[in-house]
Order: sequence, then C-alpha cells, then structure tokens
Amino acid sequence: MNGKLIGAVLVVAAFGGGLYLGGQREATVITDGAKGESYSGGFRATEDLGAGTAAAVYEGGEVRIVRDGESIQEAVNAANPGDTIRVMPGTYTETVYIDKDGIRLIGVIEEGAWPTLEGERRLNDAVLYSGNNIVVENLKIVHYKGNAIMGQAGNNFEIRNNLIVDTGVYGVFPQLGQNGIVEGNIISGIEDAAIYVGMSDNIHVAHNEVFDSVAGIEIENSRHAIVENNYVHDNTGGILAFITPGLPIKTTRDVIIRNNFVVNNNTANFGAPGSTVSGIPAGTGVLVMAADEVVIEDNIITGNKTAGILVVDHANAANVTIDPESDPTPDRVAILDNFMMNNGYDTIDEIKALMLTELKTGNPDIVRAGAARDGCIVNRHRYTVVGMGNFSDCEFDNTDNIDTYLLPEPVAAREIDQSEQGKITYLGICTGCHTYTGRMIGPPVQVIQAMYMDNPEGLAEYIAQPVKKRQDYPEMPPQDYLSEEVRLAVAEYMLSVSN
Repeated sequence: MNGKLIGAVLVVAAFGGGLYLGGQREATVITDGAKGESYSGGFRATEDLGAGTAAAVYEGGEVRIVRDGESIQEAVNAANPGDTIRVMPGTYTETVYIDKDGIRLIGVIEEGAWPTLEGERRLNDAVLYSGNNIVVENLKIVHYKGNAIMGQAGNNFEIRNNLIVDTGVYGVFPQLGQNGIVEGNIISGIEDAAIYVGMSDNIHVAHNEVFDSVAGIEIENSRHAIVENNYVHDNTGGILAFITPGLPIKTTRDVIIRNNFVVNNNTANFGAPGSTVSGIPAGTGVLVMAADEVVIEDNIITGNKTAGILVVDHANAANVTIDPESDPTPDRVAILDNFMMNNGYDTIDEIKALMLTELKTGNPDIVRAGAARDGCIVNRHRYTVVGMGNFSDCEFDNTDNIDTYLLPEPVAAREIDQSEQGKITYLGICTGCHTYTGRMIGPPVQVIQAMYMDNPEGLAEYIAQPVKKRQDYPEMPPQDYLSEEVRLAVAEYMLSVSN
C-alpha cells in the first residue's frame, strides 16, 4: 500500500467530507455490553446456491493403509469413491494428485511421529485435489516450492489438523470451491498466504495458527466466509479480505472476521516483488481492500505497528491494476467491538500524513484510506481512528445469529461438459497465479496471450514443462499431471479470454 496512500491524503476531498479539522465534535455514542441487533448476513440459499443439488453420500468405503516406503499416490490411484487412505508415520517424497470424488486422505500420528510429505525444496506441490468431498487431515508437509494443499474446483472439502512449514507460495489454497472447512492447521514460513481462499463460497476458516508468513489468512474474491477463533501472529499482515482485480470472479462480500487473536504481525514483507501481497505494510493487523460487507467483531488485535485495522480502496493499494468490472471501493464494512491495544506505534509515513489532515496524534488503531461507502463502527471513542468520519454508528452490534455459512447438505459437483474443460481448468488452476491485466504470482494473461497468440500447442507444451524466463517472477511449476487434451483445452481458453 505504500506509495499510493500518500497521493490521496494530500487532497482533502479524498475523504469525502470525513475530515475532522478542529470543528465541533459529534456526541459520543456508547454501546454497552448488552446484546443488541444481530447482523443478518448476505447469504440467501435460493439466490446464491445456484442450481447445484445435494451431492452423493459415500458410505462403506474401503480403508487402505500406506506405510513408510510405499506410495501414497499408488493408493489414491487404486481407491474408489468413499475410500479412506490412512498414511502411517514415515517420510513420503512425492506429489499426491486426487482427481476422483469421496477420498479421505488421513495421516496416522503415533507417539508424536507424523506421516511427513517432504518436498526437498524441488517438488512443487504436496497435495493437489480436483475431486469433490475430499478430506486431507493429519499430515506434516514441509519444503515444497509451490503449495502444501491446493484445491482445484473441488466442493465440500475438509482440510484440518495439518502441520505445514515452508511450502513456498501458499500453505492451504482452496480455489474455486464451495462448502469447505479449513480448521486446526498450523502453518508457517509461507511467502504469500498461509491460508488463501480464492474464488470460493460458503467457507469456514477456524482454529488455525498461522505465523512467520507474508499474509496469515486471506479471503480473496470469495463470498460467505467466516474466519474465527484463529491465532494469527508474526506475519506481515494478519487477516485480509481482498478483491484482486483481473480475476474472473469480481467480488468479495459477506465475510465475518470474529474472535481471532491478531497479534504482532510485524514481519518484514518477503513476498514476490510486484505481487499484491508484496505491497502490504509490515505491521498490518486486519486489511480490507475493496471487499464488501466485511464484519470485524470481538477480535483481540494488538501489537501491529502500522495499524490494527486498515480499510483501503484499489486506488490506495500497491501493485493493483484497475479492472473496470471490479468495484474498487469497500462497501458496508462494519467494525464492531474489538479489543485493540498498542497498534500503530511505528506506523508508515503515509498514515502519518493522513493523521495530519485530521490534526490527530497518537497511535492509529483503525485507518481508512480512500473511498468507502456505507461503513459503520461501534464505540469509535475507544480507538484512535483516522479517516472514519463517514462511518456511521452501526445498527447491529453482533453476529450471533450466524453460526456458519456451511451448507447443511453437500453440494453437487460441477457438471463439466467437454467444451467447458478448458474454462474450468483455467478458473481452478491458472487464476491462482495469473490475473488478466495485473501481476499476481505469474505474469498477466495479456502478456501470455501476446507471446503465444496463435500457438496454443506451444502454450500447452510450456504448461507441461515450463522453463524460467523471467528473473523477477518465481519459477512456474510443471502441470504435466494434466492430460495432453486438458492442457490444450486450457491453453486455447487462456488465449481467448478477454478479462
């Protein structure tokens, strides 16, 4: 965010009338501890669930045992929907692809000994799943270059109780899925996001510990997500709700961030240069960028040196390109009661400049930079706030009416027509690293289109066996697990998209 923030703050109009310049102060509105109105949420099953019906229920499957020295992938290949694969303690140096439904991959921990997937800093991914109703549990995953656990358009997933250390770009990364749980994982040493939920719906992220990463937990271009009861500490940024421009799904909305410990997220940013997360200022507790209907409630947010909560639009975010189809403004952000202490004690110059426009002193707990519409805040007098003049007093003070956004029944798998294979693969895999116009992990799709204009076969070959072409981008992992037919379909689709 550094660099863009400063330009807007020098223009008083940037706050849209929200400045306090020494005039008469509004009366303090105090909300006591008694429960008042509750947030109703934005999820409506008839509107948002779509045409999907309940998925198949898998019962009576076989239990397959994998022992040290054997192959997990061979067990997956032999498994049928409904089977459970139990992985005994040992070291497994492989990538596991799960492209069928109803598989439970569960490690067995004996007297403190874990089943360990070891990437040796040469393998890209530990577990990739594209099936539905997948469970990945009780695995230790270390030293991969790309991702520990990545979901590629699989619904009804459960990723829990895994120990993940130093797995490259992402730790847990469900992409384009619906109805999923990420809970009880311990993740550290990730150069983008320890937990990254991308273009997904009806998600529950709870009881995880994430630390020593650039972003702790990131909800990006996703809807109806609850992030609660996590311990998020010693990252560059703690919990993020983003809209990244240039992705096929254009919105992030209805995200509840509650009851988390967001502590000391002051780690120097070591994200890939030019990537979205590389612009996060070290010392950011909770960051809302252009996302709508984000509710921040009952978190303990302490020791984050830039700010406890930072709300920005796209114009005030670094490394973000404009997408005319993405609304760049965060709307209806609600900041309810949170315990905030010792934030903003060493904030960045851009926020200091914002404070000067309001003649504010002290350490900022909550900061808004740029446009924001229809936001609200409870008990603003408790905090040092900057740019919050246009945030009204909330009409609700809790989210007690919403226990979960998970659906009571599994949703059906997407029915993929052969003609749609390229599109679904592009959405489920490629958009995790590529936006259309901007820089993410890999180069923009527009750049790829210019290189391979009338050569989908050449792009399909590169997808299978990439070579590093740019020193300022990380090495692309090979996607040779995709069939030749699918690689060509995704190459043709990628060269045809316009946004």
